[in-house]
Amino acid sequence: MRNFVQRLLGIGRTRAFDAAGGGRRWESAKTVDGLNAAILAGATTAARRAGWYARNNPWVAAAVDSLVGNVVGAGIKPQSAHPDRAVREALQALWLRWTDHADAGGLGDLYGLQAMAVRAMIESGEAFARLKVARDTPSGIVPLRLDLLDREQVPLDLHRDIGGGARIRAGIEFDSAGQRVAYHVHASRLGDPLAPLRFEPVRVPAADLLHLFKPLAAGQLRGITWLAPVLLRLHELDQFEDAALVKAKVAALFTGFITDPDGTVGGLSGTGNAGVLQVGMEPGSLIPLPPGADIRFSNPTEHDAYAPFVKNHLRAVAAGLGLPYELVSGDLEGVTYSSIRAGLIEFRRRVEQLQHNVVVHLFCRPVWERFLRLAVLSGDLPARNFDRDPAAYLGCEWLPPKFDYVDPMKDVQAEIMAIGAGLKSRSQAISERGYDAEQVDAEIAADQSRATALGLDFSRAKRIPTEAANA
Repeated sequence: MRNFVQRLLGIGRTRAFDAAGGGRRWESAKTVDGLNAAILAGATTAARRAGWYARNNPWVAAAVDSLVGNVVGAGIKPQSAHPDRAVREALQALWLRWTDHADAGGLGDLYGLQAMAVRAMIESGEAFARLKVARDTPSGIVPLRLDLLDREQVPLDLHRDIGGGARIRAGIEFDSAGQRVAYHVHASRLGDPLAPLRFEPVRVPAADLLHLFKPLAAGQLRGITWLAPVLLRLHELDQFEDAALVKAKVAALFTGFITDPDGTVGGLSGTGNAGVLQVGMEPGSLIPLPPGADIRFSNPTEHDAYAPFVKNHLRAVAAGLGLPYELVSGDLEGVTYSSIRAGLIEFRRRVEQLQHNVVVHLFCRPVWERFLRLAVLSGDLPARNFDRDPAAYLGCEWLPPKFDYVDPMKDVQAEIMAIGAGLKSRSQAISERGYDAEQVDAEIAADQSRATALGLDFSRAKRIPTEAANA
């Protein structure tokens, strides 16, 4: 019976997966038993270390700036999908007026808030923004404000059962069905010397708080800094660079060691200071030394592997952050058109995934929905049929910033051929560049009308790209 159970459970057999095996080769191997447990135990420490490196390490600063610039750029902007063109234009005009007043702190517009939120998500692992109804907005401006919060304002160590199957986990309140219903938020940032003396967090409904983070597993509660896979490597790279710099400074010092049997420093004259003799030397000098005296100069060896070592580490840092090495280091040596294009294509796929699956879903869409509802309630947007058909008003396309071409002529020609072959529409091509197709068409029509009225002819300029391609 015992042998049957062992055969049934596979006890005593060699494991089919090396990754699940044991033995000497797997001694001291580490595992992640639960992502939430790991985040609760170390997310705050990792976020603080990441913040330090983002402020003090030039490679990390460049990497974070590059990620923010590619994900947000000048802003991920909405394009209303309402079937009525007049409503679309009214919505876009209302949105454009509001974006300059979106920041409760007054430090930037809505797209500046997008950039700060994405930066916080990269450095700290997550970002929070509270939606507030403003009472002092100018006429014609939707009374909505966004207030960015520090991740530590939502306490990671707050856990509590509140009855009826509801409970608080990591500062987030869940109902009995496991849905997020509220966040518990400190009124001020921890460590602020001017903060009010109130330590109990305030309950904020989940509909009023945006929680931006990159989910890595189902059921994940909080975010982890994107620098987590590379922080230890960055720390050791800093130590290596400090040691290499000290060694280079020592190697640059001109130091001599006098071997003198009778203690007269070889008959050399100079100024002594703490056992160090400072002697001036001139070109062509012949200095006689007594018998037995000798002078030897230090000749420290240089670290021949410094550049390859640093480059290899920076490649690992870039890979850990999902960035091409060239964007982190600024090193374009040996880069060809084909290699940089292949690297950027893969990077842009990752950026598009982040834009639409994370930033748009968790940050942009809730802002658009709250903006529209407040615009209707405040009377800034006349919409009598909003209650009957809210989806028509809430529907929109989000236009991320366009990617610059690696080779503009080749890429534009390829796009023209795709449009001509019916593989994509002009509207799609224009939207991919971050523009509104209707607005572009209106501007083109206005330009053509003005050129005709002024007697201008740009037909020659239109033929130049075709002539260049056929040359």
